[in-house]
Amino acid sequence: MNDHKALFTAGGLPDCPREITELRARTAAFVRARVIPCEQVLDAGGPGARRALARLQAEAKDAGLWALPLPVELGGRGLPLSRYAHVAEAEGASDHGPAALGSAPLLDVLTLARHGSAAVRDRYLKRITAGELRTCYAMTDPDTPGTDPTMTSTRAVAGADGRWTLHGRKWFTTGAAAADLVTVMARTDGDPAAPAELSLLLVPTAAPGFRVVRELPILGAGGQWEIALDGVTVPADHLVGERGRALRAAGERLRLGRVLRCLRWLGQAARAYELMCERACSRTQASGPLADRQLVQQLVFDSLLALRTTRPLVYEAVSRLESGQDARIETGLAKVAAARMLQQVTDAAIQVHGAAGLGPDTPLPALFRSGRAARLLDGPDELHISAVARRVLRPER
Repeated sequence: MNDHKALFTAGGLPDCPREITELRARTAAFVRARVIPCEQVLDAGGPGARRALARLQAEAKDAGLWALPLPVELGGRGLPLSRYAHVAEAEGASDHGPAALGSAPLLDVLTLARHGSAAVRDRYLKRITAGELRTCYAMTDPDTPGTDPTMTSTRAVAGADGRWTLHGRKWFTTGAAAADLVTVMARTDGDPAAPAELSLLLVPTAAPGFRVVRELPILGAGGQWEIALDGVTVPADHLVGERGRALRAAGERLRLGRVLRCLRWLGQAARAYELMCERACSRTQASGPLADRQLVQQLVFDSLLALRTTRPLVYEAVSRLESGQDARIETGLAKVAAARMLQQVTDAAIQVHGAAGLGPDTPLPALFRSGRAARLLDGPDELHISAVARRVLRPER
């Protein structure tokens, strides 16, 4: 194996138990051999993508790689975060890896397991874990800042029978077109001028009044959607958590979600790094291989430095989250560093590939889009920079 590949494959991971090293290696091999060749079909969506995903999920189950971080009692493997983190990097090398391997609904499963009613847990959780139902999360309204959920305008009103009726729109909802269930943040105070009382409600997408409005291409690529809730009615027991306490459950979800994204961005950056090194070694000009050029060597060095310095930040956030410590500073540092790192490494890989790096024959354009979007997803860089600095400068607040 070339040295640049050994850096981020199972054998190159420090502090990783042997059984997790082997599991990571199997996961990486599955993603490389099975998921990555299907990316174009999966990206295209529609019936072909659904068939391909179903086939990959069946193969993952047969390979013993299904739902690794999900609770054992629901049908998962129950890997704790500190161990799953190593596998999450391998899964995340492809955007479709988590869905193909059954870990994509982790945040929804944990939220519903902790805060859902008994009826919701009994009705949905095992089916979600088995891949029979697909979920998504809808937090941000169009034309309102996603960094300030108190400005949410989507409303949910409780009727005399206790059922909730929702009105509003949400956008940048990942996977909404294929979802069976969506967790929606809505105002439940009934007065748009009142201080926000925000609640979470679980909405079946088959309910009358639920509508997919449009796909929202991200720098030309799909996967995000705008949805409408036009008088959608759900049972009283589909309230997730306490009425008016959505921000508590959403905060739990965001903290873990940000760390999971960072781990997956590490996997994507490692993939771009490998492609860059392979191109540098294989591309020959009249004066010799690109790998002999000092400017190419600089790009390789800077990319490796970015990867090596970002990874400990991410794993420090993992450690603090799992131990129940305050991880807000560590998560903010990791999120900003990982987003910047992914964009830097993919940009360098494109530069080494030349014009080929801009075209459809490599995954680099998609990886670069992920890097640019990473600086806005789960809060823009500026939000995390300000929040971390305030906590450092005013620790008593």
